[in-house]
Amino acid sequence: MPELRKDPIIGRWVIISTDRARRPSSFSSMPRPREEASMCPFCPGNEAHTPPEVFAYRQPNSVPNRPGWRVRVISNKFPALVIEGNLSRQAKGLYDQMNGIGAHEVIIETPHHGRDMVDMTDEEIRDVLWIYRERMLDLARDSRFKYILIFKNHGEAAGASLEHEHSQLIATPIIPKRVTEELDGSRQYYSFKERCIFCDIIRQEIMEYERIVKDYDAFISFQPFASRFPFETWIIPKPHQSSFLEMSDQEYLILAAALKDTLGRIKLALNNPAFNFILHTRPISKDSHEYFHWHIEIFPKVTKMAGFEWGSGFYINPTSPEEAASFLRGIDMNGRHYSGQTGSASNG
Repeated sequence: MPELRKDPIIGRWVIISTDRARRPSSFSSMPRPREEASMCPFCPGNEAHTPPEVFAYRQPNSVPNRPGWRVRVISNKFPALVIEGNLSRQAKGLYDQMNGIGAHEVIIETPHHGRDMVDMTDEEIRDVLWIYRERMLDLARDSRFKYILIFKNHGEAAGASLEHEHSQLIATPIIPKRVTEELDGSRQYYSFKERCIFCDIIRQEIMEYERIVKDYDAFISFQPFASRFPFETWIIPKPHQSSFLEMSDQEYLILAAALKDTLGRIKLALNNPAFNFILHTRPISKDSHEYFHWHIEIFPKVTKMAGFEWGSGFYINPTSPEEAASFLRGIDMNGRHYSGQTGSASNG
């Protein structure tokens, strides 16, 4: 029988439609043809085809906008928001409007064309995470910005226009609605129980272990109880941290290993699907956000939203998070073997 499950953070209801169930093994993606590296503006040697770099990790004695970089940050050539100008917020009758001020940057994660994040070393992924930190710290100094969102579109179905591995950053003059819902929900829970709702979720997930993909000591990877999509996966720090910027250097390396492992399991399980991942952290403001807990949300693109979802605000998930978690736990990272284990994850 289908179940209605309520997201404990923002109160959104999700339908886990077991009558329409699709087993994890039924999801599959067609391999994507590779683009020619010579035509890719993100490849070394083609730096003149991108906007000037904003920041980069480079080899000694290499120069900006030339080869020799490990991770490179550029302004988006077609930005959603622009950095020059004033907000000029004003009313237009009953409507509100302001200028589209913000920052929109692209983080080119590797100089190697065709190399996905799961093919990178832990240290290389850590460098990408450190770049996120550097850019967030820098942009947070701009008083016009209220929030900085990091996200990644992998594959055409997820919105990626270029194959070369990259992620994006957008700084906005308002806090996005989805983040505001999480902030409001976690604030209300904290006011009532004097505890972080995310910390309570972590404790319950570890205790039950039905939806855990893997425990990485400082982080867990799990399927949310009210998952909106098949194989929706969150990575969250076990110690309470409201900001992505609060981690030690060593914790960034542990997170890099967790991200590599989790994305690797999804890639093997679903035959390299398109996916989005999104980093939700506290807003820029100096207000206390002790009730919030930063996390990464990963959404493989294996189903599509239709009229009911768009019209109602409900999501219909045809695969239970418990089954998806068990499937991902059973992945042998050295091959494509599914053990179907339901206990603690192996060290693969």
